[in-house]
Amino acid sequence: MSDARPTRSSTGTFMLTLIALVWLGMVLGVSGLATPIKFQAVSLTLPVALDVGQTTFAAFNKMEWLLAALLVLATVVSRLRPVSLPTLLTAGLVIIVLLQTFWLLPALDMRVSAVIAGEVLPPSGLHNLYVVAEGLKLLALIILGVGTLLKLVASQADG
Repeated sequence: MSDARPTRSSTGTFMLTLIALVWLGMVLGVSGLATPIKFQAVSLTLPVALDVGQTTFAAFNKMEWLLAALLVLATVVSRLRPVSLPTLLTAGLVIIVLLQTFWLLPALDMRVSAVIAGEVLPPSGLHNLYVVAEGLKLLALIILGVGTLLKLVASQADG
C-alpha cells in the first residue's frame, strides 16, 4: 500500500470518469428509457406527452451544460494533451450540446408548440437528427468513461 497522494492529473482522470459515467447514465435514463416509455402510455395524449417531453428536455439541457462545464474542468485538471482522445471527446460533447441547445431544441420546441396548438405538421427529420446526436453523445461518453476508468484501474495496479 502506498502513502502517495493522488496527483492532480489522477484526480482529473477520476473526475473525467465520474462525470462521463454519471452523464451516460442520465442520457440513458432520460433519452433511452423515460422518453420512449411515455409515448407507450395509452392514457397520455400526444400533446401532453410532447409537453412533458419539452419540459424534461429543457431541464435536462441545463443539467448537460453543467456536466459539460465540469467535464471541461476535469480535462484541464487532468493535464491532458490538447489532441488526446479524452480532450477531443470532451470537445465533441460540448459541440453536440451547443447544437442541441441553439438549433435542435428550439426547432423541435416550435414543432411541439404547433402540435399542442392543434396544428397537423408534415414529417420532419429534426427528431431523427436529435436521436443521432444522442447516439453520438452516448458513444462519446462510453468511450470517455470506460477509457478513463481503465486508465485509473491500470494506474492503481502499477502503483
